[in-house]
Amino acid sequence: MAIFGREFIAVPDDRKGQIVFKWPDISIRRFTQAIVNADEMALFVNTGRVVQTMGPGRHQVDADELPGLGILIDAATAGRAYRAELYFVGTREFTGFTFGGRIDEVQDAQTGLIVTLRVFGDYAMRVVDPVRLITNLVSTVDVRDNNKIASWVSDQVLKVMRSDITTQIVRNGWPILGLMAYSADIEQAVIGGANHQLQAYGVALTRMGNFDINLAPEDAAQLKTLAKDTSYSRLAGSFNQYAAGEMALGAGQGMAKGGNAVGGAFLAAGLGAGAAAAAGPVQGTPPPTGFVAAGGYAGPPPGAPAGQPAGTGTACSSCQATNPPGAKFCMGCGGQLTATSPHCTNCGTELATGARFCSGCGTASG
Repeated sequence: MAIFGREFIAVPDDRKGQIVFKWPDISIRRFTQAIVNADEMALFVNTGRVVQTMGPGRHQVDADELPGLGILIDAATAGRAYRAELYFVGTREFTGFTFGGRIDEVQDAQTGLIVTLRVFGDYAMRVVDPVRLITNLVSTVDVRDNNKIASWVSDQVLKVMRSDITTQIVRNGWPILGLMAYSADIEQAVIGGANHQLQAYGVALTRMGNFDINLAPEDAAQLKTLAKDTSYSRLAGSFNQYAAGEMALGAGQGMAKGGNAVGGAFLAAGLGAGAAAAAGPVQGTPPPTGFVAAGGYAGPPPGAPAGQPAGTGTACSSCQATNPPGAKFCMGCGGQLTATSPHCTNCGTELATGARFCSGCGTASG
């Protein structure tokens, strides 16, 4: 059974997941049949160099198609065995390798904030040159753990992203919060750049999956807040106008929670402060009636409508508020004040609108 078992060489079923499998015996008997699967390539290595390769199919080791092995016949065995190491390299696509880490600090084009970019994802790769893989990366060992190969590939992916991709983001002015909209362009650039680095090792990226560029939680929260403020400021016309609106909104929310007259006074104060912030400082403006010098609200004088200061002069016909002389609109309700009808200076008769002479005594109205 031992002799029969050495006459057929192939990758065992429980080792077919390996990228590189080394046949455990270096004495390969003549007339041995090497079976190479459709997704494999077999290599004979002797004294540190690859002396023969075999593609998919069944190969007889001492056949004419493998002339390079003739020089490896061991004289000590009377020509019954070859002294060589045999490797099987998988050429199919291997998937599920992960990568991730910090990329670089970049400045967001929309807000100007400097944030730290991170990237996470997975990728698939395949061997495109088995000879380079054996001679330049894994050497002549049985690589049972594919991550020994994948870890180097992952390092090259991050290297490409730290150099080429960061430059592309800055040069194109891509906003950080909307960066995933350009994920297809970034993926293709990463694959192209990484494959250029990996060419010397005989492996190549074929595709990427779950590709995600993100920020640290604290950077993400700060950037979202600043982006919101920037957008609202543009809509409001200026930051001062946006700040005034935010102040008024905060005062309104506070009044809704308190629900008393004092809250209304603070709302008025908040609106006034917001308007002042939007319009700029005004010099020499006297305090409104109803506010005492100490800063407290004294309320309207007796007889004046609620919320309105007292005045002397024309009385409003709608709310009865007293307004100062010459006022055209009521301080209490905002309505237009009705002008008082003129009277004759001689007899006191009320004059009609537009009359030039008194209808009672004939005296000129002028």
